[in-house]
Amino acid sequence: MIDDLIDTLIKEGGAVKPAPHPFKLSLQWIAGATLYLTISLLVFGVRPGLSAQFHRIGFDAEIAALITLIISTSLSAALLVFPDLHQIRRLAYTPLAAFALLIAALFVAWQQDNPPAPLPVHSFECTLGIALFSLLPAIWTFFVMKKYASTHYHLAGSVALLFAFSVGALWLRLHENTDSVAHVIEWHYLPMLGIGLLGLWLGQRLLRW
Repeated sequence: MIDDLIDTLIKEGGAVKPAPHPFKLSLQWIAGATLYLTISLLVFGVRPGLSAQFHRIGFDAEIAALITLIISTSLSAALLVFPDLHQIRRLAYTPLAAFALLIAALFVAWQQDNPPAPLPVHSFECTLGIALFSLLPAIWTFFVMKKYASTHYHLAGSVALLFAFSVGALWLRLHENTDSVAHVIEWHYLPMLGIGLLGLWLGQRLLRW
């Protein structure tokens, strides 16, 4: 009787599809973000003289730090959807090192911005533009994460939003024609603090099961 019951339950339940490895999930998000960035830059264009900017150490360091932040937050988000963090807990906190790298890069850029470049005529529009550009990556990331059973939903939501916002920040940095480090710090990167807090709340609302 028990054997028959087990056989029946197996047949009714069907095969369970194993979850992808976090590295694979992270690569999918990175590939999607890369495609999204490429298409957007082709549509909206890159800033004038972009190639010349890559000869400035501060700009190079900033872009490298942003890319590192995108990679680290995607990996962290992929790990945080698993209750046991796939038993590689330390990698879930790599965004902290990426943020430290970004701060160091901005410090180098600030040191090089002497005399300071003129401020652009706009201000909060940059934060709004990054947020709007981040919507699609954020929706996609949360949609995928919702399929899992995260027990770290606060942190997972925060990291997911930071991943999407970093993609938007990279796009705007390659698109916007400004050299003012003060402007970039104030309207591109400081809003990340608020985005991280918003992600804590969204994670509880959208990822809790």
